[in-house]
Amino acid sequence: MEEEVPNPLLVEPEVVEPVGENAPVGVTAAPASRAAATFIFLTVTLDMLAMGMIVPVLPKLIQSFEGGNAAAAATMIGIFGFMFAGIQFVFSPVLGALSDKIGRRPVVLMSNFGLGADYVVMALAPTLPWLFLGRVISGLTSSSVPTAMAYMADVTPQEKRAAAFGMLNAAFGIGFVVGPAMGGWLGNVNPRLPFWVAAGLSLVNGMYGLFVLPESLKHEHRQTKINWKRANPVGSLALFTRVKGLLTLAGLLTLGYVAQQSLMSTYMIYVYTRYSWSVRTGGLSLAVVGIVTGIYGVLLVKPAVAKLGERKSIILGYIGGALGYWAMGFSKTGLILWIGIPFLNLMGIAWPSAQSIMSRHTPPNEQGLLQGAVNSLRGVSGLIGPLMFTWVFAHSIDAKPLFPSAGSTFYLAAALILLGLVIASTALAHDHPVKATAKAT
Repeated sequence: MEEEVPNPLLVEPEVVEPVGENAPVGVTAAPASRAAATFIFLTVTLDMLAMGMIVPVLPKLIQSFEGGNAAAAATMIGIFGFMFAGIQFVFSPVLGALSDKIGRRPVVLMSNFGLGADYVVMALAPTLPWLFLGRVISGLTSSSVPTAMAYMADVTPQEKRAAAFGMLNAAFGIGFVVGPAMGGWLGNVNPRLPFWVAAGLSLVNGMYGLFVLPESLKHEHRQTKINWKRANPVGSLALFTRVKGLLTLAGLLTLGYVAQQSLMSTYMIYVYTRYSWSVRTGGLSLAVVGIVTGIYGVLLVKPAVAKLGERKSIILGYIGGALGYWAMGFSKTGLILWIGIPFLNLMGIAWPSAQSIMSRHTPPNEQGLLQGAVNSLRGVSGLIGPLMFTWVFAHSIDAKPLFPSAGSTFYLAAALILLGLVIASTALAHDHPVKATAKAT
């Protein structure tokens, strides 16, 4: 009879010491030092900032290559977005698995220098194919975000990982707020200037990392070789099945990520159409979303998890998310939408808590693979969400609408979050799942 192992969702975390004394020559700080942690935070922030900076100028640049044809440009923008999400989906687990073998430091630095070179290519692109090539490279090199997550898992005690992931989630929010505003300002000067600034930030960050970023993954915790059956977007998902309960957490994360695509794909056109908001007001509302995300990540995740625990934090976050999306769909004047934003951003508590549980019950030599697999879930959402939500929105405002309200897009997002809440509640009721026994290969 097999020994029963407690459900990872129902056990208290074991306390471990930060690992990683394998600092490179010339680096004396421990990987858990403030400088190293700050660098990882800056890496994620700058990745998101650079991507946000090109959001307002990339469509205009593409349109200029299409001779000013807005319809052709819109089609190409869709192709660019689908391709970027696909690259993320494919390469996130590859880079995650690579970091499990050679360490986190080289992969993170490779990403910084790769992104810098990529933005130079895009700044100089003389034709649309060159711009497309730059976007392909951008999707590949920005897939290192899971490695940054794995680095934090390496150097952070298990009971503090939710707070660490919350800080990285705040980095996403900062990039989401500052990037588009900065890109729009620079783009008014020259549409290619944001690419040059993004390149400079990435290259300077890479040079800084050469001096302050030690390795975090001990040699004894590294994979001896890359298992290509796992280091792909399909094979990496098998990691979730080796621990009963992780697959459930992956499912509720995916539902949350797909719901988030409603904001990225239809929010702006929704507020323009339903509320007749100006570009300035719409951008301000998105900035508020990003600001609240940053505040929650920095100030709320740690005390919430300390007070409620990871399990209740997940439930609280998904309840808030459902209320926030419902408010967006229900609001007829925009007032309730503003009120719903702080509720919506409670999702920023749930995601770090879920990732903390998953990280705690994954072997040290597969932290990169885990974070790569989680990032692939974001890629899946990027492939599914935009097509689904834009179709729903289009068929809620046409002459003979299939859906009764212009807010149907956000009602659908709320329904996905509620489904995730049901899944989370079901997972919490499991008493005897079997813990993984993964071994280094």
